[in-house]
Amino acid sequence: MARLGHDADVDLARIRAARSTSPASRAPGGPDFDRRLDEHFGTLHRLFAELYGEREDALEALAGVIGDAEASWTARPADLRELDARREHEPEWYGSNRMLGGVCYVDRYAGNLAGVRARIPEFVELGLTYLHLMPLFAVPEGNSDGGYAVSSYRAVAPHLGTIDDLQALAAELRANGISLVLDFIFNHTASNHEWAQRAVAGDPGYEDFYLIFPDRTMPDAYERTVREIFPDDHPGSFVQLPDGRWVWATFHSFQWDLNYANPAVFRAMAGEMVFLANLGVEVLRMDAVAFIWKQLGTPCESLPQAHLLLQAFNAVLRIAAPSLLFKSEAIVHPDEVIEYISLEECQLSYNPLQMALTWEALATRNPQMLAQALERRHALPGGCAWVNYVRGHDDIGWTFADEDAAEFGIDGFDHRRFLNAFYVNRYPGSFARGVPFQENPRTGDARVAGTTASLAGIEAGDPRGVDRVLLAHAIALSTGGIPLLYLGDEVGQLNDYSYLDDPDLAGDSRWVNRPRYPAAAYASRSDPTTPAGAVYAGLTRLIAARRATPELAVGPLVGFDARHPHVLGYQRRAAADATTAAGGPATTVLVLANFGDEPAVIDGLTLSGFAPQAHELITGRTVSLARGLVLDGCHVAWLRVTPVAPLPRF
Repeated sequence: MARLGHDADVDLARIRAARSTSPASRAPGGPDFDRRLDEHFGTLHRLFAELYGEREDALEALAGVIGDAEASWTARPADLRELDARREHEPEWYGSNRMLGGVCYVDRYAGNLAGVRARIPEFVELGLTYLHLMPLFAVPEGNSDGGYAVSSYRAVAPHLGTIDDLQALAAELRANGISLVLDFIFNHTASNHEWAQRAVAGDPGYEDFYLIFPDRTMPDAYERTVREIFPDDHPGSFVQLPDGRWVWATFHSFQWDLNYANPAVFRAMAGEMVFLANLGVEVLRMDAVAFIWKQLGTPCESLPQAHLLLQAFNAVLRIAAPSLLFKSEAIVHPDEVIEYISLEECQLSYNPLQMALTWEALATRNPQMLAQALERRHALPGGCAWVNYVRGHDDIGWTFADEDAAEFGIDGFDHRRFLNAFYVNRYPGSFARGVPFQENPRTGDARVAGTTASLAGIEAGDPRGVDRVLLAHAIALSTGGIPLLYLGDEVGQLNDYSYLDDPDLAGDSRWVNRPRYPAAAYASRSDPTTPAGAVYAGLTRLIAARRATPELAVGPLVGFDARHPHVLGYQRRAAADATTAAGGPATTVLVLANFGDEPAVIDGLTLSGFAPQAHELITGRTVSLARGLVLDGCHVAWLRVTPVAPLPRF
């Protein structure tokens, strides 16, 4: 097949003609496939031309991608085709106020995939509509970076189950209204992946799947502009092979970066994506998206080609599995996070800035930086949604921009050192019991690990610990997007220090916030006199209030100045055609959150832009705004209000 041409229609005709005359041609995709191919091929062709237009094998690779997509669609189960059709008619389904996510490690939370299936009734009780299972693919023995070194994308780790078990779980989750979310580790594979072993052996077709160099000439040239990610694991970005050659490994020495400059790698990874889509996976968390393209003389992070690759993968999925979505994991400068979020790249994205600044506000009792971020950095392109979380499986890094902090007279470097000290209980009066992650005594740099309950004060016995857990979750539940719970946090699970006894885990303090299923806490979740019961009762009350409040779906967030140094305020409005649970017209929800330990008074004048009475959605009571409002320490109010003047802004 000749080189990629300039005319997409001509190249598509050539691809179709070649397939129709090939004895290896597979079953045709049918009219639905042809319609989507016609709709999206022009985009995919343009992106391939930008990425691979100078290569002789670009058209051949593109033809292979289309052939694989057609074969995948032909094999796609009927119920997933029905899901595709349904989602085409409701493309922004994930923006609903009824969405609620949960995330867990299969083995630590449920033992295996069968154990996860057994817990589906608990998920339904909690109200989950989205379940993210942490990496579960086959990995090397010993350290696998928590499952992020994948030996095969088509095999489940044996102790968790089988691919058939995964497919059955996906189907049962879907039957219960829960979308399955998996990590897709696509910057790198494990060093024992079949592709990696064939590349090292020089097998034809695989020798260019990774960046392998005979000596230090090219590694040294790249490393002049590339930063170290895990210096404790290995210096620089390359590791040496037994035969003396060097292979690119951005993260751990056993995680080798794929070479996306080779279109055969694109085809291979697109094939893995559609394979997972046909198992019933509905969302892929795209791991380490900033690192996927390498270019000499650059930092090799967030390059334009990384965005082109995401767009190209999206175009393939719109053809072969249109209901599958991407979720971005880009822990980069706040200005860069937004660059990965669009209908053409990642429709969903973690919101690391909001997460970090929620904890910052809890430590300082001052939500000024969080308010600034909500006003300045919260808006997303139409149809996209944040995934708002209080904490994840990883550490907490203080990702705020120094220039944002400087507007409040805060030195970013000093403030990060304070926050690290506060959250690892090295600051007088701290309520937190976190542990440092990757602490550098020379520079003072570190990040923080810990469960929500341990960081918020429950482990320390602080009387405001439960309130802080609920406050943090109330922010995640009310700012718009998909709120995500780390499962176990809804019953106030504490740090698990037993990781120190496991030699494979002891060197990674993040395992402190990846505890096993807290059976005792779940057993007491109906007893409000226990921390587990108090957290569970408060959180389920928040979830129920959110589900009944269309204003809290994806949509605009407008700042509100509560005129109190400890109180965060913002307003949420539903879409024009939305209605309240009672059937009346949608109004405005005013959120007020007191990050201080003492009661805060919001005076009537500050609230005078609203009708005198409001309905508090969490407690169900009617409150008078004319006389002002008193918020207890570490408490939140969700007030359905009627504006009588233009919405106040910061």
